[in-house]
Amino acid sequence: MTIAATLAQLITRTTYNDLPPLAVDHAAMMISSTIASAAMGFNIRSSRIIRELAREQGGTPEATVWFDSGAKLPAVNACRVNAVTSDAAASDDSDLRTIVHFGTQLTSAALALGERNNASGKDVLTAMVLGYEAGGRILDAAAPAHRDRGFHGSVVAAFGAAVAAGCMLKLDAQQMAQSIAMISVSVGSLATAADSSEAREYFAGNAALMGMNAALAAQKGYIAEERILEAKKGFFDVYGGEDLDCITRDWGREWDVITDMAIKLVPGGHPHHTTGEAAAIAAREGNVTPDQVESIIIARPINRKLRTGPPGPGKHPKNLVDVAHTPAYFAAAAVADRDFSWVHASEKKFLDPVIHQLIDKVQAGEPITLDAEKYYQGAQVTIKTKDGRSHTGTVYAPRGSGVRGIDWVDVDAKYRTLVAMSNLGAQKLENSLKVIREFREVSNVSTLTSLLR
Repeated sequence: MTIAATLAQLITRTTYNDLPPLAVDHAAMMISSTIASAAMGFNIRSSRIIRELAREQGGTPEATVWFDSGAKLPAVNACRVNAVTSDAAASDDSDLRTIVHFGTQLTSAALALGERNNASGKDVLTAMVLGYEAGGRILDAAAPAHRDRGFHGSVVAAFGAAVAAGCMLKLDAQQMAQSIAMISVSVGSLATAADSSEAREYFAGNAALMGMNAALAAQKGYIAEERILEAKKGFFDVYGGEDLDCITRDWGREWDVITDMAIKLVPGGHPHHTTGEAAAIAAREGNVTPDQVESIIIARPINRKLRTGPPGPGKHPKNLVDVAHTPAYFAAAAVADRDFSWVHASEKKFLDPVIHQLIDKVQAGEPITLDAEKYYQGAQVTIKTKDGRSHTGTVYAPRGSGVRGIDWVDVDAKYRTLVAMSNLGAQKLENSLKVIREFREVSNVSTLTSLLR
């Protein structure tokens, strides 16, 4: 059997009752995180442009555009708009292996089709867990080769969208295999553009859109090359792949949404969250003020698989895209304020002259070798003061990560903070959060989506 066919059989044989409660809980947390990020991203230029284009194209009203007061859109277009809107704010979830944002595509696709088909909360949560698992296994086989070759993580995230959409459409094993085969040839994106421009959220929207289109085409009987994953000049031959057996090995032994998913509890790229937290710890414990700082030294292990290593030279961010990818900003802001939080995604903060003065004092330290295996996107930050003192903060994994434990209290706080930026209103905010918390009991997805308009 082909890899796509074997994987499809495993997916279609797995039901809600086969999933551990924590996996389902993490899927609900992804919904909360994705919608919260979309609230923050709603008025960002890139999301506004894609939303306007979708409105101009029109079509059958099937699914809600979150936080918008207009009519519904076709499910595929609503899916794309919502994915772009969430990713634009760089505040969605990450898979800590290579920082792929699975939750954006999974939530956008599953909720859009769930609304169109009057599906239940259990249907959506099951589709998201299975989509995450399938995408994660493709990621395990492709990482780090696909990044070494310059491809962005949305190439892999698209598999999650295709599988989640396939689950929502109740595809059989043969159809699911075709959905996987078709998404293999549907998406391409380049990491260089994503790290420096609005291309990142454009890739996210395309991955969600193409994933849904692949599943819809498979449902109607479209046939692709089923051997495309393992074939010569096929997906892994082109994008890079090492252990292809891991894609189907030990299915159900553990779930990637539990072990590798992380909810962003502060803005920006997940690899830098621990930098900000470690810097804040050092500043608080040393009672350091900005005027006392001689240097701020960031140290990380070198890990090719996780793509971690010493940060590059300090950059002065001018916008949210810069902030998300600038470790020096995380360290400097955290030292200046002895904390790093959602407020640091604001223009007031990323133009703060005190923070910019500290950015010039950020340096890359020697790579960590002692207990390096403990660091899962972790970091160590040392502040050296002008009077000769030295204070160090160490964080092994980011807050909100599966490996460290994810608390609904933190997820709720994120939702309340970011959704308050929208025009939703306090009552709808609280009601929608309650629905998400109890999503496995929801009989119709519209119970949630109707509150997001």
